[in-house]
Amino acid sequence: MGSGTGIGRVRGLGSARHGSMHWWRQRVTAVGNLLLVTWFVVSLFRLPSYEHAAMVQWIGSPIVAVPLILMTISVFYHLRLGLQVIMEDYVHEEGGKVFFVLLLNFYAIAGAALSIFSILKIAFGGVPA
Repeated sequence: MGSGTGIGRVRGLGSARHGSMHWWRQRVTAVGNLLLVTWFVVSLFRLPSYEHAAMVQWIGSPIVAVPLILMTISVFYHLRLGLQVIMEDYVHEEGGKVFFVLLLNFYAIAGAALSIFSILKIAFGGVPA
């Protein structure tokens, strides 16, 4: 049962031997996103006001900042996993595939880093009201 056989592909053992792990990570981040985004939406609806000062105070709470950071990591990682599959399926040239996956990685890491920095800046009081 080599990696190139039909049964190897079914078991997730393609030539890169990482197909099943990629699939599993997509499912785990999807569940994490479902829980964290649900928490986020419900929390927003429960706020008494959406004024700047109220939002800064809300995000400044560790009970809010930590789940926001976890949600950011999960959402950007899930985005990266899903778009990587699309690029691997639809970009046929190996050089283009590598370029677009590298670009995707840069985008996902930069977006997550900027979001996390913003949350931390607010949480540690670096934003004037």
